[in-house]
Amino acid sequence: MADITRLKKEWALTTLKKALARSPERLESFATTSDIPVERLYTPDDVRADYVRDLTFPGEYPFTRGVQPTMYRGRLWTMRQYAGYATAKESNQRYKYLLEQGQTGLSVAFDLPTQIGYDSDHELAEGEVGKVGVTISSLEDMETLFDGIPLDKVSTSMTINAPAAILLAMYIAVAKKQGVDVSKLRGTIQNDILKEYVARGTYIFPPRPSMRLITDAFRYCNDNLPLWNTISISGYHIREAGSTAVQEVAFTLANAIAYVQAAMDVGLDVDTLAPRLSFFFGAHNDLFEEAAKFRAARRLWARTMKDRFGAQNPRSWMMRFHTQTAGCTLTAQQPDNNVVRVTLQALAAVLGGTQSLHTNSRDEALSLPTEDSVRIALRTQQIIAHESGVADTIDPLGGSYFVEHLTDEIEMRAQEYIEKIDAMGGALATIESGYMQREIQDSAYRWQRAVDRKEQIVVGVNEFTVSETTPLRLLRVDPAVRERQMARLSDLKQQRDNGRVKDLLKGLEQTALRQAQDAAKGTRPEPDRTEENLFPVILECVESYATLGEICGVLRRVFGEYRPTVAL
Repeated sequence: MADITRLKKEWALTTLKKALARSPERLESFATTSDIPVERLYTPDDVRADYVRDLTFPGEYPFTRGVQPTMYRGRLWTMRQYAGYATAKESNQRYKYLLEQGQTGLSVAFDLPTQIGYDSDHELAEGEVGKVGVTISSLEDMETLFDGIPLDKVSTSMTINAPAAILLAMYIAVAKKQGVDVSKLRGTIQNDILKEYVARGTYIFPPRPSMRLITDAFRYCNDNLPLWNTISISGYHIREAGSTAVQEVAFTLANAIAYVQAAMDVGLDVDTLAPRLSFFFGAHNDLFEEAAKFRAARRLWARTMKDRFGAQNPRSWMMRFHTQTAGCTLTAQQPDNNVVRVTLQALAAVLGGTQSLHTNSRDEALSLPTEDSVRIALRTQQIIAHESGVADTIDPLGGSYFVEHLTDEIEMRAQEYIEKIDAMGGALATIESGYMQREIQDSAYRWQRAVDRKEQIVVGVNEFTVSETTPLRLLRVDPAVRERQMARLSDLKQQRDNGRVKDLLKGLEQTALRQAQDAAKGTRPEPDRTEENLFPVILECVESYATLGEICGVLRRVFGEYRPTVAL
């Protein structure tokens, strides 16, 4: 019987190969966006002989199939729509609208001045207040942002990096004012400064004092906010800058390795820290590569934590991540096509086992999204969850010869990058030398050339174009937002205890100076100052209504500002 089965299999494969040989190819070769060759057919011969070992079961090391045993059968992913614009009051109304529409978590977008530590009345804030997110200058703004939203009932993600500690301090202060036990707060602060130097650009301070601010937040949250994710290590922005899927995984994990090592260097236990780490990835159009990317990243991180850092707690091996559909793939031309793109990308994230998801809106290549567009984006997730059937079984692509092959390839190629980065001195050294930046720039250039040559078709842009006749209704931020915010800030400064604010800012400066002196000597803090931490000092400043710009101004004077080196 075994011989008959073998002969039937050989006959079937021979017949199929003959049929394929008679079929002309559309192109000479196919490849994923990471230049992984795509063959016409995949068989068991294309998968590692031991792939079954690594498949295991969901919820088991190395978590190729997911971090939870029941995945979406037990609980759907968190539908966390990224939102924020204009003033805190207007953004508060948008958050309440999204919660009413079925969103299950909040995700705060901050405007550019907030992201780089300037108050709305700073001269460099002109023209940018409230444009790409909500403007937050003080605790008063944060109180308004979450007015009527009980912080012990929602999970909140905040996309903020250079001044992350300050915004988290504001969130804690609001929770206290609401009477919430801060140990019950759930959410994530992005707090990932390394990718800002690599890809995004909203940095303030040089890398090394920035890393100290991050580890100070780690230490404070470790003692006071046990349910809070202290960092969301972001591959999303690396991908948006033009990286491949492989580079997204490799550079994100290289940065994560740097954060874990920095935390351990200041005395944090890896098994205490690691379960509170989270990740943030993009989802692009290549459905199978994206699903495989998430599976590979999960497996590679599990091995990194277990083998490299010696983590013992199985929760330390788990990569939990949020996904956002790819903003850089959205087109201003034929914007309704973006609904289809976002659907494919969201499906890839779900098939890859994401823990939470943001779906972009169709009009985001043109403006901030309208409520109608936001609702369609949220409904996209809900239709996938409740109508498509893909959430009914765990890892539905697991065992696919093609997907398992891609998973192996992405993991192997990402590991090669990480080993190269290690040999160059680690993530921080490669960022300072410009290596990561150059790799991303080269990938972005190759992609754009492929689009220009029509080797890569972008529907509605370089093929299948039409004359645009019916533009969407777009959201426009009132240019008077800055004036209103400046008046609000002026009133705050007249009403607060300015003497106390001045004293607290002086204390902040002295603490920061001591940290800077330790860093300059290349030593850890002296024994009598090992518990010194900037975060509690920042929290005191925030609670006294010192503004974001005032706090960042003090730290700018002490730490200086980062100026990137142009790497040729």
